[in-house]
Amino acid sequence: MRFVYNVMIYLIAAPVALAMHLWRGLRDPSYRERLGERFGLGPAVAGRPIWIHAVSVGEVQAADPLVRRLLERHPQQAIVLTTVTPTGAARARQLFGGRVHHRYVPFDLPGSVRRFFDRVQPRLAMILETELWPNLYAECGRREVPLVLASARLSPRSVGRYRRLVPLFRQALSHGIVIAAQSEADAARFRSIGAAPERTHVTGNIKFDFQPPPDIESRGREWRERQVAGRAVWVAGSTHEGEEETVLDAHRRVLERSGDALLILVPRHPQRFEAVRELLARRGEASVSRASGAAVTADRQVLLGDTMGELMMFYAAADVAFVAGSLVPIGGHNLLEPASLGRPVLTGPHNFNSEKIAQLLFEAGAARVVADTAALASEVAKLLADPGRRAAMGAAGRAALDANRGAIDRLLALVEPLLD
Repeated sequence: MRFVYNVMIYLIAAPVALAMHLWRGLRDPSYRERLGERFGLGPAVAGRPIWIHAVSVGEVQAADPLVRRLLERHPQQAIVLTTVTPTGAARARQLFGGRVHHRYVPFDLPGSVRRFFDRVQPRLAMILETELWPNLYAECGRREVPLVLASARLSPRSVGRYRRLVPLFRQALSHGIVIAAQSEADAARFRSIGAAPERTHVTGNIKFDFQPPPDIESRGREWRERQVAGRAVWVAGSTHEGEEETVLDAHRRVLERSGDALLILVPRHPQRFEAVRELLARRGEASVSRASGAAVTADRQVLLGDTMGELMMFYAAADVAFVAGSLVPIGGHNLLEPASLGRPVLTGPHNFNSEKIAQLLFEAGAARVVADTAALASEVAKLLADPGRRAAMGAAGRAALDANRGAIDRLLALVEPLLD
């Protein structure tokens, strides 16, 4: 089956993936940068590093406390962080600067994987959440590189698909891979597709160990006092195509009840900033662009967050946070970021990327689901008018995070013996 898989990878998957990168590169030049790394090329890395893979922005953010803990406990140890997306790469640079080497993960082609290992020569590999790549895993086994699936999850919908591919993964799952699962249910699903029970553990979700930057509250407060003192503020964070219209329609309804409210609209991907600027102009919204540096005057009702790395500051400046990627079937984005700042959280119905986190916040009373324009407008308006309810939801979110921390300590207890 491995032979058939590799034939399909060479003939179909890799050409399609390369074509998609080049197509995206027409709109976003960052997709054309360092293209050789997708084929395992790039300079050698000294010192037999720990290799951590985080697909995109959300996983890089989740990896932040893990990376920092490793740097504190092993200051001489080199770390390589790989991502799939340029936005993930940009976030890694913002968080770690030159303390961590960044690479793009190679396509799962045998030659590309071998070249990557030749140049990086990791002493330990950690893959965040679930990325099951037969050739990459097989190369870890061939070179006796310990492999850990950290904060690993496997949805019930995925089990059937993976079970059909068990012959591809059986060798990888049996050569010594350690599964650090988010929950007992996830661990059971991994065991059902061939993971060794003695190497399958429940450590929890490292996203709960997220800590906001220590100065973010003061930065948000200072920005608000300087730009929008006395106004109600809500944020729509990480929006996708098809969501901005819903959010803007909801804001018009909010303005009927709170006439000076400000919406901070932050698209998920920088390549869409221009399209959203055009949408605001087409609709005749009284807006201002953050990238322009212009002040948010009293006659501006929408601030377009068209800069990178400022979403957390906007959450800290806001009264209410709506986390997007959830009104359309993207799967939702990080609900824990605004919850960690004590902000009431609203989200759409599509949260399958982090179902357990969403359910925990719903049950704690820290977050609510809004399915459409009317529901979003109603919840935002109610929360803006009720400081007590905002405070109660915010406190519930912080308490839920605090009660579920500790996954990184449990993960490191499995990882550090492998470093020896």
